[in-house]
Amino acid sequence: MGKNTSEFFVDETVQRSLAAAQGFGLLNQEETDKIVHAVYREAFNNRWKLAEMAYHETGIGILRDKVIKNIIATRFVYRDIKKIATVGVISEDQESQIVEIARPMGPIFAITPVTNPTSTALFKILIAMKSRNPIIIFPHGSARRSTVEAARLCYEAALNAGAPENCIQWVSQATRDQVLAFMSHKRIALVLATGSVSLVRAAYHSGNPAIGVGPGNVPVYIGKSADVPFAVDQILLSKLFDNGTICASEQAVVVSHYNAQQVRDEFVKQGAYFLLPDEIEKVGRFAINTAQHSMNPEVIGKAAIEIARLAGVSVPEGTNLLIAELEKQQVGIQWPLSLEILAPILAFYEVAGFDEGIAMCKRINEHGGLGHTVSIFSNDDVKIRYFAHELNAGRIVVNTPSSQGALGGLYNSLTPSMTLACGSGGKNFTTDNISVRHLLNIQRIAYRKINFCSEHQRGDAFCCDEHLTINEIDEMCGKGKNND
Repeated sequence: MGKNTSEFFVDETVQRSLAAAQGFGLLNQEETDKIVHAVYREAFNNRWKLAEMAYHETGIGILRDKVIKNIIATRFVYRDIKKIATVGVISEDQESQIVEIARPMGPIFAITPVTNPTSTALFKILIAMKSRNPIIIFPHGSARRSTVEAARLCYEAALNAGAPENCIQWVSQATRDQVLAFMSHKRIALVLATGSVSLVRAAYHSGNPAIGVGPGNVPVYIGKSADVPFAVDQILLSKLFDNGTICASEQAVVVSHYNAQQVRDEFVKQGAYFLLPDEIEKVGRFAINTAQHSMNPEVIGKAAIEIARLAGVSVPEGTNLLIAELEKQQVGIQWPLSLEILAPILAFYEVAGFDEGIAMCKRINEHGGLGHTVSIFSNDDVKIRYFAHELNAGRIVVNTPSSQGALGGLYNSLTPSMTLACGSGGKNFTTDNISVRHLLNIQRIAYRKINFCSEHQRGDAFCCDEHLTINEIDEMCGKGKNND
């Protein structure tokens, strides 16, 4: 049977990417870096324009914060990757006699979210150009115009700097079947999926290598030794950043009873509102569709006052955050505000002490956040280390706004990234902040190197500790012998 129109569309798009991949294969490091710099400059120079487009198109978040996201995705990412060798021989180890050679993977199919439409596109394009991989961008339907404009600007800059034609493509509209066809196309080298749980799951079931991200139901523990006003200030800085649309934003505050009242008072002082029991039910019913186990799209990236109004709750003027104080056992779908909500809403739990705080954070983390990020405010390094060992998270941010801390580059030395992998807990293959190194195939030339002792002959009773004798190797191969 012949291909239908839909199959032709997918196949022709991929074929153009394959032609671009051949062109990329001819570039040296200097030529590659010239393209990357040109794309970076164009993207960075249009940071305001693209942020405005994303803000007006989606109606989500805060304009200034979208500009900051574009800055992280361009300047911070570029500074991190610009000196990385990605072409030809990238390392030679004289001692191990191993030479590493970097090769591009091939066409990448990249899905971008409505929450970070331009910043994620810019980030994925930059790391794809640096690794010499053609990229096909598929935008979220509600952010199509802004994402496509980001891709178009980058493409024109790349072409002008010597990149092959069709090195950056975009699919403005596609059916679900076409998206699945792109993900499973036999010539797609990698799927970079940022979006809903079902979409990421589909990427992992595509039959192609995939890098997706899991949800981030991030707990933050405020310990006995914490500076409470500072901790609250930093949590607000993170949770209010673009109205909570970063998946690494805090979702639940867990507080030791030693300073729980001080934390409550400080949140109120800094503009938060503690919901009454009936208001918790109203906001929860509005924020989460419990039947589908999903966020209501109308709540994502909206301001606290607007969410309260839509839920039928009256809050004081100037309220910037809604807090639902819950009992320790109230975690799970029966208590919707205990789940991940990409908006200025926090759950609040008071615990007896540190050990109970860890147990509470584990419970929260297990309901939609395994492998992602956890946060702690403490000045006790022993407890910080113990907390890190006990929690299943790729990023443990300390005394830091979790959103900006997890993205890297601003408040720590983590790799700047808009794709935060979650390890096996989130069904990912790594816990890294994804970047250029994950988009390369590394070949290794292994030169002959004798790793047993060549100075002593068979039968010698003594040899150096570092090497086995040939005689010992023979003994290990002996039939029926118990060798440890």
